[in-house]
Amino acid sequence: MTAYTGRIAATPRGRTVGSRLVVSLLNAFGLPMLLLVIWGLASTRATSGFFPDPLTIARAFLDTWVGPAFVEDVLPSLARLGLGVAASIVLGIAAGAVIGLAHWLRELLEPLLEFVRAIPPPVLIPVAMLLLGITDTMKVVVIVSGAVWPILLNTIEGVRATDSVMKETADSFQVTWWERLWFLVLPAASPRIMAGVRQALSVALILMVISEMFASSSGLGYRIAYFQRNYLIAEMWSGILLLGLVGILLAVLFGLVERRVLRWYHGIREVNRV
Repeated sequence: MTAYTGRIAATPRGRTVGSRLVVSLLNAFGLPMLLLVIWGLASTRATSGFFPDPLTIARAFLDTWVGPAFVEDVLPSLARLGLGVAASIVLGIAAGAVIGLAHWLRELLEPLLEFVRAIPPPVLIPVAMLLLGITDTMKVVVIVSGAVWPILLNTIEGVRATDSVMKETADSFQVTWWERLWFLVLPAASPRIMAGVRQALSVALILMVISEMFASSSGLGYRIAYFQRNYLIAEMWSGILLLGLVGILLAVLFGLVERRVLRWYHGIREVNRV
């Protein structure tokens, strides 16, 4: 009787898990597949050569990026992107923590920060070319010049929003400045910091492409611009597709890191929901 009851109880549960899996797959791939079908149908009726069908783009993708171009163009772009994001994280968190903790420094630097933040990073590309030349360092600097701001500003706001009771408790226990920073301030500000990093990834990807389009002899941005100038339309679309895949990969990796770093934060939210 117990085994029979267990089988009956397990069946709906198994169906529930299966249905959830189907729903998740439909949510993840349903809309992209529908858009591809619509694109394919529209491209068959299109008279313009600038609107190839998905199969043509897929063949161009395999012919273009699976081979030497991956080493010559994709890997250097990803390396510059990684260096730019890493430098932005380090500079943004370090400077944001110092500025957020020092009230007088925050008031002193606020007008300057607002002025520099308002300058579009692509405008700085000619200046960076004059100062640093057409080098990988110039491209990394351009990425940092735009990607650092979301991290910096979110870190400042996160540090400022640290709970006052916890600050007073740290003072009463005579916690050192480094211990307060490492065990209190940065963990409290980490949700805002991670939100800034998420924004910085999108900005960094955009600036990576722009910097390579302006002055470069390799990279995804250079190759896409090259295809466009030479009317290699399918290859150009394949480069855009590759950029989208890189963006998805960054989002997935960031999600894994965020869940690990903010595990305590998501746990508190789940408890509060209950």
